[in-house]
Amino acid sequence: MTKQTILGRVTQLAKANINALLDQAEDPQKMLDQLIRDYTNNIAEAEQAVAATIGNLRLMEQDHQEDVEAAAEWGGKALAASRKADELRGAGSVVEADKFDNLAKVALGRQLQSEQEAKTAEPTIASQTEVVDKLKTGLDQMKAKLSELKAKRDELVARAKSAQAQNQMMDAVKNIDVLDPTSELSRFEDKVRREEAKALGKQELAASSLDAQFEQLDGLGDSAEIEARLAALKTGA
Repeated sequence: MTKQTILGRVTQLAKANINALLDQAEDPQKMLDQLIRDYTNNIAEAEQAVAATIGNLRLMEQDHQEDVEAAAEWGGKALAASRKADELRGAGSVVEADKFDNLAKVALGRQLQSEQEAKTAEPTIASQTEVVDKLKTGLDQMKAKLSELKAKRDELVARAKSAQAQNQMMDAVKNIDVLDPTSELSRFEDKVRREEAKALGKQELAASSLDAQFEQLDGLGDSAEIEARLAALKTGA
């Protein structure tokens, strides 16, 4: 996987529009579950690729630092050799002086080579540093997107459960309407009222019969009184 491909995938995934994807999905929850799995795998792959890119960058930085340090070291050796040559030449040792001047030239050549290598690496290091920064930003955005995906999924699951509970409740209410238990209570109440009316009728009937009996007793009393008065008339009392 090239760095450009890594950067392109990370950027594309980080910019993914979740809402647009959900609008096209037949089953949003299943799609979110799949997106979460894919995103988790993509993040893991991207992290490995970014880690490798960062590792290569650090190696280039180390090589660059070594070239810088080597250039400084060869410069110091060239200076030391040149001073030694000047000292020997001043003492009349021309041959030895030329030998150290040649050593100074070799050191300066090594210094120049190290400086050129360090300078050549600098644009690549700068470019790779920019790539790494973008990759890190993309990874952070992908992780934020993953959190957004999980939140969306949790929201959908909660809404689905709520809708299911509401549907169950409405089905229960519908069944209650179809089989209304209050209708049974009404029929029972009618039965009780009929029994109560029957009892009232019996009480009324019993009361009428009792009144008739008392009226009969009153009639018997009158007949006795008449017989007594008749007997008195006959005896002359």
